Amino acid sequence: MAETGKPEYPANVESLRTDQYPMLEDGTYLDHAGTTLYPRALVEQFSKLMLANLYGNPHSASSASQLTTRKIEDIRLRALRFFDAEPEDFDLVFVANATAGVKLVMEAFRESKAEGVAEGVNKGFWYGYHRDSHTSLVGVREEAAAGQKCFQSDVDVGEWLSTEDRGDLDGRPILFAYPAQSNLNGRRLPLEWCNRLRASKHNAYSLLDAAAYVSTSPFSLADAAAAPDFTVVSFYKIFGFPDLGALIVRKGAGYIFARRKYFGGGTVEMVSSEQDQWHIMKQRTIHERLEDGTLPFHSILALGIALDVHGQLYDSMAEISQHTGRLSRDLYEQLASLHHGNGVPVCEIYKEATSSYGDSKTQGPILALNLRTAQRDWVSNAEFEKLANIKKINVRTGGVCNPGGVASCLNLASWEMKQNYSAGQRCGHEIDIINGKPTGVIRISLGAMSTTQDVRAFVDFIKEFYVEQARVVPESSIMSPPRLRPRFHVESLTIYPIKSCGGWKIPCGQRWEVREEGLAWDREWCLVHLGTGKALSLKRHTRMALLRPSIDLDEGFLRVKLYGAIMGPLKRKEIRIPLNAAPGSYRNENSLHQGPSSQVCGENIKTFVYASSEISDFFTAALDVPCTLARFPAGGSGQSTRHSKAHLQKHQVSQQAMPMLSTPPSQACPFPQRPILLSNESPILIICRSSLNRLNEQIKATGGKAAQAEVFRANIIIAEDHGLPPGSEQPYIEDRWRHLQVGQHYFQMLGSCRRCQMVCVDPNTTERDQEPFVTLSKTRRYDGKVWFGQHTCLVSGGETNADLQPPTIKTGDEVKPFDDAITFEDTNPLPNV
Repeated sequence: MAETGKPEYPANVESLRTDQYPMLEDGTYLDHAGTTLYPRALVEQFSKLMLANLYGNPHSASSASQLTTRKIEDIRLRALRFFDAEPEDFDLVFVANATAGVKLVMEAFRESKAEGVAEGVNKGFWYGYHRDSHTSLVGVREEAAAGQKCFQSDVDVGEWLSTEDRGDLDGRPILFAYPAQSNLNGRRLPLEWCNRLRASKHNAYSLLDAAAYVSTSPFSLADAAAAPDFTVVSFYKIFGFPDLGALIVRKGAGYIFARRKYFGGGTVEMVSSEQDQWHIMKQRTIHERLEDGTLPFHSILALGIALDVHGQLYDSMAEISQHTGRLSRDLYEQLASLHHGNGVPVCEIYKEATSSYGDSKTQGPILALNLRTAQRDWVSNAEFEKLANIKKINVRTGGVCNPGGVASCLNLASWEMKQNYSAGQRCGHEIDIINGKPTGVIRISLGAMSTTQDVRAFVDFIKEFYVEQARVVPESSIMSPPRLRPRFHVESLTIYPIKSCGGWKIPCGQRWEVREEGLAWDREWCLVHLGTGKALSLKRHTRMALLRPSIDLDEGFLRVKLYGAIMGPLKRKEIRIPLNAAPGSYRNENSLHQGPSSQVCGENIKTFVYASSEISDFFTAALDVPCTLARFPAGGSGQSTRHSKAHLQKHQVSQQAMPMLSTPPSQACPFPQRPILLSNESPILIICRSSLNRLNEQIKATGGKAAQAEVFRANIIIAEDHGLPPGSEQPYIEDRWRHLQVGQHYFQMLGSCRRCQMVCVDPNTTERDQEPFVTLSKTRRYDGKVWFGQHTCLVSGGETNADLQPPTIKTGDEVKPFDDAITFEDTNPLPNV
């Protein structure tokens, strides 16, 4: 026990979290490999320090500047000693992050040359790096003029270190880089490689990426003779704040920077910029030569506070290592024990055979895994993360900036990765299963303030949503034939003129034009960020739901009203924009200009961006986001063309085939390409009232709040006719429909609508809830994806061929569904279901 009578860490970790980490009160944070969390004391003490002292730019002789300079040098020494590094043997260079430190080393080696040769001869270096390296280490290979090699295993490295130099590099230096700990799965690599390299290779240097390792483990540079030549760390991974990194240079290797050409403010003694151009670099210390410009001195001052607070809260890095090791072992054992009812393991955990959770020498507190269904299909990581976010569980998914590690774990050959790129896989995109293989992982990482409750929360989450106790087929009417042949009608029509903003219900009885891109004026506009050009989304900006557009055809305007509190200096809560898209019809202040590429759903498209400051001011003030309105009118070409991505899913195929199906096809069904405007996937989205009723029954059965139809952002709500006997509704019968006749016009069903956490945003309050996504995840999940509603589009045929007027539909129109293909030349189409 401590002198205060308070249990020492980690016994007091629960009370420590309550007092120091209030941001964890209602969530589970499992992404400490990205950054750990900053304690309350760090923020409060840093704030007091800033208010109590006057700190100036260190490049001056004023008292405020000199105070800053003294503090920086004191903190530099303390940071060195945090890693047991003596200033006689090492120097510490402050950088933005570990990657910036890697780049400094790379630049120095790029300018190096072979020993004993003339200037400009045999320039450059040879580079070797381990397969498990972070992307920032991999990138160094592009500057290795003498060649490079990726070592595929520890055995490969060991064999290379055991061989003698062959002299085939013409005296050029060797740089060997690897991570002390994989940022992908936490496995730890031998630290003794640095010493072995120095002993076995001439003119060879080691670069150690210790960023992941030092976050939860002690790291000692006490033995300078065996230490890495260059070590990079990121302090925010240890302390949570500040956002600062360091390059630690063994002084015996510091001369490699002597040939660095660039110089910045603070790194030179004198510079002549006139005709006789010359400069004199500072020579006293390594960091003086490398720290270009003004240091981030406020961040360095915060680092001093971080060192103090960390020492006060946690006994030692060794205690943190033991604590996180125990937790990661428990988490690994519990996840590895999970099986579906048929015995299939739930989790595919990517662990090296030489690593052991709980053994700090071989394994850090990180798990990389993927999930499988009872049919051994992969669960989509994008869908997993959506549900995790709703349950307030923070993890990381994807390639996690470790291309070699991911390729090895997932058995992805280089040609497969190229093929995946061609198929549309991009960093941050949702395409994560291609040709039956996942393209990334789920990464769980623990930190100093993690607890057994975090482990329990994650395991319970997996049990609740991903462990199948028996063969359960999600609810769908295609599993049994319909009991009745009810009549259907259009309950309501809604358009969403501005993407992600509120909807406008078409007045009852008013006929509304249907175009090949969808209902007229639907999702023809979007709000784009003034800086990036990306379309704003309701997922990130929930106040967009309070912007309610409407179409005034009589006067020819798009009207937009703001409901709710004003976020900025907004003088009015309504604006109107002419519907006429012809540039010649606008006055200068409201004219349209062809803007740069905007990005919608990951696609680069050409939009018309409104130049009016009145328009941008209105939307910027309404959302408190710098944005303006852009338009994507119908009939574009090239970058002004988008097409439907929807296709029939495996749960929509015939009843007989369904039990045997596995992963859905990666290619769309052979429908003609359907143009769309700014909708995500298809021209028109429909939902059925009976399906919504069933969903709400299930939500209310667990004490949840019923979902409004508006959260699904459907264009058409179809309802069964009134007067049906109780219990005769047929929820999800729309899964089997292949065509619809609405009034006199035909529509083709394109497939089910994949859902995300956007459905959890209340359109009236903008508050987020877990429902309806949680219940949908349990009742309407197929192959790891959640489905509700159907995509559709207008097709030619029937009486529409002879119509001279554009096709229209209205609320109350009769709806006739068909569960098979239609030949429009046939005067007697198939009977409706």
